[in-house]
Amino acid sequence: MLKEIEAFIGSLSKILRASVNTSKAYRRDLLSFRAFLIERGAAVNPQGTEVSVDAIDPDHIRSYLAHLMKRASRATAQRHLAAIKSFLRNREVSTGAPNPARGLRSPRREKHLPSILAEKEVADLIGDAPQEGDRAGYRDRAMAETLYSSGLRVSELVALDWSDLDLEMGLLRVRHGKGNKERIVPIGEPAIQALQEWRKNMPNGGDGGPIFTNLRGRRISTRSVESIVARLLARSGIANRITPHGLRHSFATHLLDHGADLRSIQEMLGHASLTTTQRYTHVSVKRLKEVYSRAHPRA
Repeated sequence: MLKEIEAFIGSLSKILRASVNTSKAYRRDLLSFRAFLIERGAAVNPQGTEVSVDAIDPDHIRSYLAHLMKRASRATAQRHLAAIKSFLRNREVSTGAPNPARGLRSPRREKHLPSILAEKEVADLIGDAPQEGDRAGYRDRAMAETLYSSGLRVSELVALDWSDLDLEMGLLRVRHGKGNKERIVPIGEPAIQALQEWRKNMPNGGDGGPIFTNLRGRRISTRSVESIVARLLARSGIANRITPHGLRHSFATHLLDHGADLRSIQEMLGHASLTTTQRYTHVSVKRLKEVYSRAHPRA
């Protein structure tokens, strides 16, 4: 099986133009499946050192998935099954051999409700206006305001240039996803004011380049944004350890709480499917039930 795996990984990178990371992940997952089969003595040669791909059957794959589900998340099991299916489908196409993974269904994805901040917690996170001369303070405040005001992904935030901001209309042009797709989203007055203050105090004076930079004037990284949000959380004493993406979740949930319709929220978030946006309804219903339980005399 080892030779077949290496041949498949080679075809992934050369013929299918898969990324280096994808090829590495597929190789790692397939080698893990091979090691499992050898350890269990399934479909191996008499010496117990190698797996015969021809001898792999659906039960071997099901046993491996069950093994993974006891030790890892469903998402991990789904990823491993995707690698096995691709490997066996490629072998089926190239050699005509039966495909034991055909028809096997992936484990259902776990549904996690997004972690959000309450409206007061968002205000605490953004905090008071920075002191005069506190460049990092102006930037961090503008960053938090923009994330929450427009519901941006972190990758979209760091890609923003000053030319993407329309101050008169209160709009942002956002680039996202494959093909650098664009969408237009509103941005609120507090965020605009925070951005203008940051522009006055930023290292290069806001010359039309990136909106958010480090203190040396270079475009900021997503990892730096994550560190900044963690620092703001610690400063404000908020126990909820959300990531910057949590501000995007908070943006969507608070809009829904205040009567915005799902289609508008979908458009602002840049979701391709309304199904993705609908998970925020579960958050709002959960919050409604909590309020009801606390407030209703016969709840």
